Amino acid sequence: MAEVPVQDFPLFPLGIVALPTESVPLHVFEDRFRTMIEECLEGESEFGIVWLSDEELKPVGCACEIDEVLERTDDGRFTILVRGTRAFRLLQRQDDLPYPAGIVEFLGELEEAPDEEAAREARELYGELVEEATDRTLSEEELTQMSAYGMAGTVDFGSDAKQELLELRSENARLRLLTLLFRAAIKQMELVERAQLRARSNGKVHFA
Repeated sequence: MAEVPVQDFPLFPLGIVALPTESVPLHVFEDRFRTMIEECLEGESEFGIVWLSDEELKPVGCACEIDEVLERTDDGRFTILVRGTRAFRLLQRQDDLPYPAGIVEFLGELEEAPDEEAAREARELYGELVEEATDRTLSEEELTQMSAYGMAGTVDFGSDAKQELLELRSENARLRLLTLLFRAAIKQMELVERAQLRARSNGKVHFA
């Protein structure tokens, strides 16, 4: 499931979790990270986003490619758009480079038969959530092409949920977890909508 460990892999500890296929804008201003990103741009190489939570630096992160430099300022800061590519496990921190780095192993996927029922349920709920939030109806073709990461990367889940998804090495398991998360998100939206309706009604029921 894991590849040969890679040394000197650049690391960007952040208060967020990135997922494979997800697009993430990053504002880079510290000298060490500016140096790191400049090297990645020059070498067209990946770096890793790892979640620096309140308790610890998480051992599993997401490698990212730089898709675009959105802005550069006169003082050397810049904003980039990166895209998650693959999960990795941090085996050992390294302190001999001018920026955070480590020895990592990239993580493979569990070999398993696709769980069509889990995929169908997760995609149906995702379509419902998108329609509730944006009034956009996704086609069957659009939904069928979406992986668990692809769906999760467009929803504002908390970091704990995203980290759990990132650490799962089974697409079926990710789909089952997403089903629970989507149901909770839809329920939360319905509760918020009902609360807003009650507030607007001033305690009275209005009939159109």
